[in-house]
Amino acid sequence: MERIAKLPKKALILRNVISAFIVFNLFVSIPFAQKGLESPKLKTVVIDAGHGGKDPGCHGGYAHEKDVCLSMALKLGKLINEKYPAITVKYTRETDVFVELIERANIANRADADLFICIHANAGSTVAYGTETYVLGLHRTESQQKVMERENSIISLEEDKGAKYKSFDLTPDAMIAIQLQQNVNLNNAIKFAGFLQSEFKTIGRYDRGVKQAGFLVLYKTAMPSVLIETGFLTNPNEEGFIGKLDGQEKMANAMLKAFVKYKNDYEGKTLSEDHIVAPVKIDTKPTAVSVVDTATVVDVPSSEVFFSVQIVSSAEKLTLDAEKFKGVPVKEYTQDNLYKYYTGIFVKDLDGAKKHKVAMQEKGFSSAFVIAFSNGERISIEKAIKLAEK
Repeated sequence: MERIAKLPKKALILRNVISAFIVFNLFVSIPFAQKGLESPKLKTVVIDAGHGGKDPGCHGGYAHEKDVCLSMALKLGKLINEKYPAITVKYTRETDVFVELIERANIANRADADLFICIHANAGSTVAYGTETYVLGLHRTESQQKVMERENSIISLEEDKGAKYKSFDLTPDAMIAIQLQQNVNLNNAIKFAGFLQSEFKTIGRYDRGVKQAGFLVLYKTAMPSVLIETGFLTNPNEEGFIGKLDGQEKMANAMLKAFVKYKNDYEGKTLSEDHIVAPVKIDTKPTAVSVVDTATVVDVPSSEVFFSVQIVSSAEKLTLDAEKFKGVPVKEYTQDNLYKYYTGIFVKDLDGAKKHKVAMQEKGFSSAFVIAFSNGERISIEKAIKLAEK
């Protein structure tokens, strides 16, 4: 039976109001560009590895939550740094040390973080499995309450035995008031949580959904914050996945892909502008190639770092003088079973490519975006900038 049914009538009414308010905001939000405002930039992310030191968290036959969380946290941070060198990545801990729950939130607030990612592992029966991602809110089931209570229970290990948290009001009315005050952060947290769960599904993880609960570690954060339960260490099969390096790397990569989607959405970009791409092989011969999973660029005059502008993607192969290109000279490559067409070669010249993108958008290619290549591989814009500076 759902815990929510036991809430006071007033809290039930307020919960319904805020639920409708959140849904409304998610569906009617207007991109910054359409408002004539500059889109925000995601500059700082804080990654919190759950537990640590004298607090081992839950465990399986051989793996402890504090070690699994730290491994995934460090791997995720490294991946973000490699893809986005300009983004500051901070950790609540980088070694096996104990950090109080409120201090984890303080670290994120002091860093003026744009996103707080808390990584945990779950405990339950030996047959419980799957991933779930939480945002701050009211728990709706007994199982959600148990997860919250387990993660919050570590305050008993703190010096004051949790006395500092007595002022934290976790009543239904208070939680709803916080949600109303921080509706933008909550909306973004829910969005990021959805991206995470979607990416976990792509690597074969069972989707337990996006949920809400009163986690103390999320209570004082002043930015979109999520807590990821990556799997059940109490299930031998789950432990065999997240308890080993290969599984931890897969989870970290899935988190990165969700982060890329969230960053693009947050900054008002289309997902295609900065998505993670498969390795690209360049063939300088001016002959077409078959559509395969690895993209192949044809007729490229230089293997140096260069930027270009992609204007069209098509499931069907197009002639380079097709009417669809409006007289613009294009080159072709194939990727993800699609034919993709780009225009302009700007060697180490991102500004030139950006100006060309604007010109192409004015010409009617509204979805035009900048891409980059180096030494035969399609790479991210951030990596291309870094290479071009050398």
